[in-house]
Amino acid sequence: MAEDVHSGTDRLGLLLARHGVIMNLRIREALGVNGLTSRQGMALMHLAETGRMSQQALLEALGLDPSVLVAVLNDLEREGLAERRRDPADRRRHIVEITAAGRRASSVVEDALAAVERDLFADLDDEQVAQLRGLLSRVRTTPDDPACTEA
Repeated sequence: MAEDVHSGTDRLGLLLARHGVIMNLRIREALGVNGLTSRQGMALMHLAETGRMSQQALLEALGLDPSVLVAVLNDLEREGLAERRRDPADRRRHIVEITAAGRRASSVVEDALAAVERDLFADLDDEQVAQLRGLLSRVRTTPDDPACTEA
């Protein structure tokens, strides 16, 4: 059996964690300048991409705890970026829709994320970025992991 010998600084998990922390901080900073949290940005981008949808479908798409999504949507509604309405066909359901202001904010989010990614991945070509995306998609994590509790 081959021995897996690594120093603390080249452990893949630690290396990925360090890069993750840096990426997370830069994204939060970029979105914070625009008054948004990461989860608000994710919700807006998803709504901009898919159009109106049920609150339950948005919950499933984003993989958030229901109470977290309610807080995110409350904030987005307060800022005029999204609206929730009762579904006329089923009064128990809420339909969530992005507003015109939300579409503009989503565009700002997209631009902010693109700038962060351009900076951090500047030394990688398109093929390497695609390879990295493919590899990261195979790492065994889930959005409902208890570690994913920050808003």
